[in-house]
Amino acid sequence: MLTKIYTWVEERTGLSEILRSQLVDFTVPKDSGYSNTLGFVLFTAFFIQLITGIFLLTYYIPHPDYAFKSVQFIMNQANFGWLFRLVHVVGSNLLVATLFIHILVVFYRGTYKKPRELNWLTGGLLFFIILLFCVTGYLLPWNQLSYWSTTILTSIPTVMPLVGGKVTEFIRGGEYVTGITLNRFFAFHVAFLPLFLITVVIIHIFVVWRTGLSSISEGAQDPAQEGAHLFKRPVYPDGYPFYPSLFMKAVFMILLYIAVVFFAITFFQGLFLPEYANIKADPFSTPQFIRPPWYFLAPYMLLRLIPNKFIGISIQVVIIVLFLLWPFFDVNKEKNIWKRPFLLVLFATTLIVWFLLTMLGRF
Repeated sequence: MLTKIYTWVEERTGLSEILRSQLVDFTVPKDSGYSNTLGFVLFTAFFIQLITGIFLLTYYIPHPDYAFKSVQFIMNQANFGWLFRLVHVVGSNLLVATLFIHILVVFYRGTYKKPRELNWLTGGLLFFIILLFCVTGYLLPWNQLSYWSTTILTSIPTVMPLVGGKVTEFIRGGEYVTGITLNRFFAFHVAFLPLFLITVVIIHIFVVWRTGLSSISEGAQDPAQEGAHLFKRPVYPDGYPFYPSLFMKAVFMILLYIAVVFFAITFFQGLFLPEYANIKADPFSTPQFIRPPWYFLAPYMLLRLIPNKFIGISIQVVIIVLFLLWPFFDVNKEKNIWKRPFLLVLFATTLIVWFLLTMLGRF
């Protein structure tokens, strides 16, 4: 029966030819390894967040009086609700961590260079969309941790002269974080941002697949860089087919990611849902120790260390612009970062500073 269905589809779509050309006959560089599969891991992580998010949406009530209760109902009464929520919470953190690693690998390998500038731009845009998902989703449980962390994050624009206060009021829907803020964040989290994310993901996958994987050993001889005005998909005579070698590595990394998610749920649950996450939000009771999520600690600490907050936020805006447009600033054709001492020092220094700021931000 299945053979007949496959034959029927094959006669009308030529599916086997598509699979052969895009998987078996699609070659990848010989130095492609597990680090090249992080994009597949992230796609799987997005899908897991989507499925668990839809389940949570069937029980969640976006209202200050019922949001916390609905989350408690999910955790304590809904069938496997605790599992779906923990996978969603832990998965969101691991997704961001994997995204950080993916960006570092791409930068280290120099795979953002011509003709892959669009890969970097769309990937950078996805990075900030994911962070917006984190910000808008963080408030939804309406607990002390999420409420006061959101209060801190949404107060950052106030450092901008003249318009800062208005920007914060626009984000919150008023002077303080209230039910209006909750409804706005909920709408963005479940309606606007998913559509935006899916659109950019499709574009990102398309440009990555068209330009192919980049080899760190090619330098200026990258086949995709030949021809200044005509697109030419790279061909690697000494490479190997995407399937089965790299495909199986991607499957292994996906399974490893899922294993890490469940390992974290089993042994480090309190790391993702601390004490204040189990107390309903109280606008009149400020906890003694509240910080933004770990992925915002470095920029948060940078703002605290710089006396002039406007200068601090301006530095971060410059960093964001530099990050997004980096392929256009780095015009050196050499990909191997070990042959570029200055870039290597810059890369290592940035990592160390980011790590130190994150650690300091915890205290």
